[in-house]
Amino acid sequence: MRTWCLWLTAVVMLSSLALFGQNIRVMTRDAHGLLAQTQGKRVLFVAGTPEEMGAAHGRLLARIIPKVTPQTMSLVAAGYCFSKGEWFYDRLEEIVTRAKPHTPERFLTECLAMSKAAGITDRDGICANFFPELFHCSGVAVRGKASADGEVVHARVLDYMTDVNLQKYTVLQVFMPKDMNAWLSVGYAGFMGTVTAMNEHGLAMGEIGGGGEGNWDGMPMTFLMRDIMERAKTVREAVAILQETPRTCEYYYVISDRSRDMVGIYATPTVLEILEAGQQHERLPTVPADTVMISAPSRAKVLSERLREKLGAITPEAMIEIIKRPVAMKSNLHNAIFKPATLDVWFADAGQKKPACDMPYVHVNLGKLIEFYRRNSAPKPAPAQ
Repeated sequence: MRTWCLWLTAVVMLSSLALFGQNIRVMTRDAHGLLAQTQGKRVLFVAGTPEEMGAAHGRLLARIIPKVTPQTMSLVAAGYCFSKGEWFYDRLEEIVTRAKPHTPERFLTECLAMSKAAGITDRDGICANFFPELFHCSGVAVRGKASADGEVVHARVLDYMTDVNLQKYTVLQVFMPKDMNAWLSVGYAGFMGTVTAMNEHGLAMGEIGGGGEGNWDGMPMTFLMRDIMERAKTVREAVAILQETPRTCEYYYVISDRSRDMVGIYATPTVLEILEAGQQHERLPTVPADTVMISAPSRAKVLSERLREKLGAITPEAMIEIIKRPVAMKSNLHNAIFKPATLDVWFADAGQKKPACDMPYVHVNLGKLIEFYRRNSAPKPAPAQ
């Protein structure tokens, strides 16, 4: 009887892994998180209050966070000093001083808890989460007549400094803050903010960096995107948060949701311009129907041509081909394809010598990841007798 029960339990557990975890397995547990692995990728789950999530993040990734900050950050600093002729950490101190008053306290609390648990200084933890994201990227979303099934297919291309090997410390992060939206970030160990994200309501977002360096009197872009993920459910709610929040520098965003709404955004501290689906713009080549696209001029031309060639037949698999070089750059750090209607995500990270667009993609589902955590998180301790 005991053998039969053990066999049945094993079958149920394996079925649960296949159904909810997509071949995911737990590596390490924490009171407020899990470190798991799926398809060769690290997956970090954190849940609870800001302090609880930060501490879990730091404990679960304590071996690799110091390799990101201060080690990898020192390489970023060297590159910045060489290109700008300025001391990187002096500029970071200025950014922190000016942006910190506009940053929600919950993010700072989480960052400090992560730093303490990971054994790094508060300064290293804070600086890593405030450094300028000078990304040169592309973003595109299609729906209706442009996609194969009418649903939104949203792509995000991140191009940034693969030569510092940040791709060695990639982590798919699932944040489940208390009383706020759960959400997913294609991120890196030690990073609290995001540049590539989708939440449990099917709101997806990616950014494209512009100019405006030095305009730091606002909420840092990575934390602004996180704030949107945690508080908004729709594109229009996301736009409202962007409108009401003090902003930094110059950024472009592509935002979509499961209702098939989607927009492109141009944002500076003083300007917020909204580009609706299919709307033409003088700085872009032809924008196909039911499409939002943002990219640098040379890459945008190729992106437009590829989108028009596949118009009406764009699937996630087709989008993976569309965003290959030269839409992506040699420095392509990661790519993500979102399907907000189903919460599916396909993502790829750069390899040692290959850009992300030439690497295999991993497929996950945010809803199933959340369910996996709920089924596998550590039980709460019994109350004292």
